[in-house]
Amino acid sequence: MLINQVLAFAIIALMMAAFVWGRFRYDLVACGALIAALATGVVPYDEAFSGFSDDIVIIVGSALLVSAGVARSGIMEFALQRCAPNVTGVRAQLVLLVAVVTILSAFIKNIGALAIMIPIAFQFARRSKTSPSVFLMPMAFGSLLGGLMTQIGTSPNIVVSRIREEITGTAFTMFDFTPVGAALAAAGIVFLALFYWLVPVRTRESSSIHEALDSHSYVTEARVVADSVVNGKSVADLLKYARGEVVVTSILRARAQRIMPLPDAVLREGDIMLVEGRPEALDRVVAQAKLSVTGSREAAGGGGNESSTAIEAVVGEHSPLIGWSAQQLALYDRFNVNLLAVSRKGERISERLGAVTLRMGDVVVLQGNPLRLPDILRELGALPLAERPILLGSVRHGIVPVLILAAAMGSTAGDLLPVPIAFFTAAVAMVLFRVIPARDIYSAIDGPILVMLATLIPVSNSLRRSGATDVIAMWLAEIGAALPPAGALALILVVAMAVTPFLNNAATVLVVAPIAASFAATLGYRPEAFLMAVAIGAGCDFLTPIGHQCNTLVMGPGGYRFSDYPRLGLPLSILVILVAVPMLMLVWPLR
Repeated sequence: MLINQVLAFAIIALMMAAFVWGRFRYDLVACGALIAALATGVVPYDEAFSGFSDDIVIIVGSALLVSAGVARSGIMEFALQRCAPNVTGVRAQLVLLVAVVTILSAFIKNIGALAIMIPIAFQFARRSKTSPSVFLMPMAFGSLLGGLMTQIGTSPNIVVSRIREEITGTAFTMFDFTPVGAALAAAGIVFLALFYWLVPVRTRESSSIHEALDSHSYVTEARVVADSVVNGKSVADLLKYARGEVVVTSILRARAQRIMPLPDAVLREGDIMLVEGRPEALDRVVAQAKLSVTGSREAAGGGGNESSTAIEAVVGEHSPLIGWSAQQLALYDRFNVNLLAVSRKGERISERLGAVTLRMGDVVVLQGNPLRLPDILRELGALPLAERPILLGSVRHGIVPVLILAAAMGSTAGDLLPVPIAFFTAAVAMVLFRVIPARDIYSAIDGPILVMLATLIPVSNSLRRSGATDVIAMWLAEIGAALPPAGALALILVVAMAVTPFLNNAATVLVVAPIAASFAATLGYRPEAFLMAVAIGAGCDFLTPIGHQCNTLVMGPGGYRFSDYPRLGLPLSILVILVAVPMLMLVWPLR
């Protein structure tokens, strides 16, 4: 037994180290942990794949598909434009955006809710002549809080519901999370409305849709042509037009030769320069020096667009662009769009645009046919940061996924159907009613997260089977015994919050929830409040841009730095602890 405990600890520790390292994708890390557990005998062979038949996987996959259907409908964008067309005050706009994304996150995946609202935030920012950074981080935090309100709002809630069923024989229901979650969401909205100024405003000097809208630096390609003013002149002559706001990072000659961009380097016709700077500065240099912006299409052998416009967009969580370059994807040939510029927070890009491997959160400028760009952006999983038309087809069509979601939630709330059956049926309905195209089904259900959950379930069970959770619980109980009940509950909440930035939030629950249940039993408390505390802690990572996809998604568009997150997130985390602990004790008595 002791050997199994040591092995279980070792496997979990190595898995957490691999998650923190970030070299391998989290689903691959989880698979490796399962193989190690099987090899050491910690997980029996006959339980190796038990996780793939677990209700958690069905509920999460189905909920993600239903969520994607609601997000694709555009119904919220339509409703906001109809109901709030004249909201111009910054605080009023902030409250509206945060409240809507928070409520929406209770019913669809929080990153999907955030993706819906980001373009509207940019519209509001232009309307009130303020920076989108004022809105985006509070919206991301609001989306995390909103997910706490229902069983399907976030993966940790689904996982902790199953763990409670294993321990007590009764799972949490759809709205068991609502009393505490709603209190936290309401407190969070008030806090964000009052203290959003804690985040430094990243200034923007926006102009038309044809320009990149953000103030952080872009990298673009500019070619020296025959009539360029700087043809035959030096880099120093070019930089005179830049007024110190543009940097030439590289010069490519004859496709293969790379020239150091020294001030005395002479520019020739055909040279391609990688130029970095703010959008308005890049625009001025290109125009005054009569350069040609090539973008990525040259690498694909493409020509010009017959009728084109440029639009700024952020690479979303499930974008097919992630991990690929425009060249590898044949972006121009396949989609007839040209990559004009790329911006990546905190990193200087030194490759040609066509060779840049894109990441989630990158801000790109794409050029294409204005009539087709909205559909292309949707297919590419890129969220436009400029105003876009609402492509509902009809309001009636947009209401269909909302009715499907309402039917699923109503049937579970009324105990007519179990949660897995209700949401699996709703997911199938989304496909049958053509809300989700067949080609998008498997990208919507987020395969990596499902594989991670399925493989970690038997690994996390090994902690309980070997008694390792009881050992950790005893260690924590020695601390908790000296604390009042509220302190013991707060301890578990803080532990979950501390672990979440390093693990996927669902993985945090799988690892910490059994420990929390044993901890509660050791101290003679009921487990419900402690399990809820784990779910809340796992769902509330406000301190880093990498702990949750919502935080990552707004980093580039908002122009945020790593240090911006704890400035707003730390006091919000403290508020969550102060509100959650008494609410948990009120709703879920400890004895």
